[in-house]
Amino acid sequence: MDDRPTFPLELDAAQLKVTWTALKTLHDGLGHEEHDVQEIVREVLDKLPGEHDVRAIDLGRELERRRR
Repeated sequence: MDDRPTFPLELDAAQLKVTWTALKTLHDGLGHEEHDVQEIVREVLDKLPGEHDVRAIDLGRELERRRR
């Protein structure tokens, strides 16, 4: 059994889109010498909704909702 602590995280749609995009950018920018970090970033991305779902989030609309 894995005894590493886990940390629950609740994100609204805007936070999810920004988080996913930042992690994807980081993942894509890492080189071969940073394979271990790239693997961890991939593990986190795999826990989030998929690319299609995240791209469907209209960040402009979500930001407008926050302003109300």
